[in-house]
Amino acid sequence: MRGRPNLFTSYEEEMRLFPTTTKRVMLVVALVLAVLLPLGQLPGLRFLGDSDWLIIIDRALIFGIAALGLNLLTGVSGQVSLGHSFFMAVGAYTAVVLGADAGRTVWGLGLPMWIWLPAAGIVAAVLGILVAPTAVRVRGLYLAFVTLGLVFIGLHLWRSVEAVAGKPGTGRPWPALELALWKGDPIISFASAGPWFGIELSAQAKSYFFFLFLLIVFALLAKNLMRTRPGRAWAAIRDRDIAAEVMGVNMFRWKTQAFAVSSFYAGVAGALFAAFLGRVIPESWDLLLAVEFIAIILIGGAGTITGTLLGTVFVVLTPRIVEAVTFWMAEELANQGTFAWLADLFIRKSPDDLLGFVSTDAAGPGLSIFQLNVVLFGVLIIVFLIAEPLGLYGIWIRVRNYWKGWPFTY
Repeated sequence: MRGRPNLFTSYEEEMRLFPTTTKRVMLVVALVLAVLLPLGQLPGLRFLGDSDWLIIIDRALIFGIAALGLNLLTGVSGQVSLGHSFFMAVGAYTAVVLGADAGRTVWGLGLPMWIWLPAAGIVAAVLGILVAPTAVRVRGLYLAFVTLGLVFIGLHLWRSVEAVAGKPGTGRPWPALELALWKGDPIISFASAGPWFGIELSAQAKSYFFFLFLLIVFALLAKNLMRTRPGRAWAAIRDRDIAAEVMGVNMFRWKTQAFAVSSFYAGVAGALFAAFLGRVIPESWDLLLAVEFIAIILIGGAGTITGTLLGTVFVVLTPRIVEAVTFWMAEELANQGTFAWLADLFIRKSPDDLLGFVSTDAAGPGLSIFQLNVVLFGVLIIVFLIAEPLGLYGIWIRVRNYWKGWPFTY
């Protein structure tokens, strides 16, 4: 039936990625807006084209790739993993060994990006396959503890092998985001400003288009995996693994594939993230990063592509919003502005203050902005698990269904 979600009159219609006209129009509009965003041409949102905001958006695009992989593993196949940051680190250090130049104390082969970027995902996927047999024997909380151990094992390894990760506290330079045939001048550079098709673009804008292209490719791949045989097998394992095994679903095969695909996504994202930053220390791949991805899945909506992308934007932008609000309140309090009374309830100026719980200074008497973000993510995870298990995607579905039936909703 035309325009009706999940109601189809033919197999051909059911297999379409965007079966309705509304979805196709929304896709075209979204792509146009995405192209205009780094150019600063969106009315009312021109500030998003600034370099500072593009850095945040680029980070969200990279995290979106990694989150899509974790969504396939945790949201679709039901395998709880807290080790996503470990596989990102594996991809990052694979990329730096293959792509960076060798030094007196560090390894490097100086290979081009078209080699080290896929290799980062492949090596991470191989390690995911090695971890997968554990998922066949344990499940739920026990599997989460096993993958949690990978994070701490990885941190110890990265700190110990300076030839790969560099010196503790400083790290080492990563290969630039440049596309070259071999060891020579790049054909396309995403790491330096310059003209594209007659339009002058910053390095952040070039990186944005590159990351956006990769995110679209990985999102389409994830969507096709979810609606074909692998996705059906993963969903059966997630919903009732014993019943799935009785029906003939090979647990070892499909859990191994889920870990491999998820790890591949994480490896590619880790390589992109490290190359985008230029220099990463081993402590960057800690438990907090893994928790951020769990927050993305739970807040956005586990098991959905749209929810994963919504959760990524929410989790990446929230720290920036919290920081801006905190400094604005501190300024209001200092100048005794209109909202000084509200800021007085929020900002803690001294240890003797009974009110306030946040300090703009990391060494202040209250929570730092970083600590506040950690607490906020924890609270949001609990709230969404209790109030809205489908996350932001569930909220969107409710709003959409309400307006589709308005004014005849009942």
